[in-house]
Amino acid sequence: MRLRHSLTLAGTLLLGSVTTGCGEGLEPESTLPEAPAVEAPGSGAPGGEALGDEDLGTAESPAVATTGVTADFRQWLSNNGYADYDFVRADVPGGSYGGRASGTDTVVNQPVIFIHGNSDKAVGTGTAGQTGWNASIEHFHSKGYKTSELYATTWGPASALSSASQYHSKAHVMKVRKFIEAVKAYTGAAKVDIVTHSMGVTLARKAILGGWANDSAAGGDYYVGAPLTSSVDTFVGIAGANLGLTSCYQTGPTTPTCGSTNGLYPGYLYFGVVTGRSAYLNNLRSTSGYEGAHRYSIYSTADEVIGYGGVVYGDYTSRIPGQTGEKVYSAYPYGHFNSKDLTAAVQYSMVRSQVIP
Repeated sequence: MRLRHSLTLAGTLLLGSVTTGCGEGLEPESTLPEAPAVEAPGSGAPGGEALGDEDLGTAESPAVATTGVTADFRQWLSNNGYADYDFVRADVPGGSYGGRASGTDTVVNQPVIFIHGNSDKAVGTGTAGQTGWNASIEHFHSKGYKTSELYATTWGPASALSSASQYHSKAHVMKVRKFIEAVKAYTGAAKVDIVTHSMGVTLARKAILGGWANDSAAGGDYYVGAPLTSSVDTFVGIAGANLGLTSCYQTGPTTPTCGSTNGLYPGYLYFGVVTGRSAYLNNLRSTSGYEGAHRYSIYSTADEVIGYGGVVYGDYTSRIPGQTGEKVYSAYPYGHFNSKDLTAAVQYSMVRSQVIP
């Protein structure tokens, strides 16, 4: 089944704003624009409800099966206590991907786990904002990876109508955490590679960091587990909001997505000091280098969802603290979704050889 990137982006994926550009280009770190400092919420930062079509790509999504994980992986999940996490997501077309063709299928390449963003899903089926990991999966296949070496599951409702109510909940964090653990155990790999997008970046970072977290809507404090740093070789974060989401400047912590506890609220600048940033994001910033042996970010300063040039109080929010390197784009067609959908070769290079093309 061949799909096209035909996003209309009607709806409110991550409550973003539109930034336009013309042409395409790469901005090395030394030539990135000076990052502005925003003084306080409501000070004029962009944050409209509707998104435009600036991120519409022309590349076709590849032929990727949408029937879910293989029967072998499904049975293994059931036999090993993972059934309650519903990694299969049979309720969502394209809800999952990966697994051995049979019990005799061997895993040769280091497994790659893909973690999608808010409102997206594992495998895209043509719905607005839901391209999934089609392009990446197809590219890795073209380089010799098998289905038994590529994995994805849908951690959220896969609905744009529910985007503003999604946050770093216990259910989402633990689903990502247990999926990483399950893939590693199922494949028998010493390490895995993890490629993430948007809210999937910050979910996966906590899943790897481990330790304690709090979700008052789900019983309060809970323990994620010990750090998984030694289990991850390469971590790639694409268009994440590690310092917060700029559209939350204007809205304030008024929705779960922009929440000041487990959301993407960036806080506010008070006499030169950022205060009030989401407790969840501050926890991720309490240390660095824990995401894996190699840590990369991919992002665009023309990201229409993150907005404001990708800058939060003087820093680029999609950068991962302590990162090994980054790939930065500055204009169309590289926006929020195409930073994922049009960079499969970059992701592969980072994962396979730790090289930034």
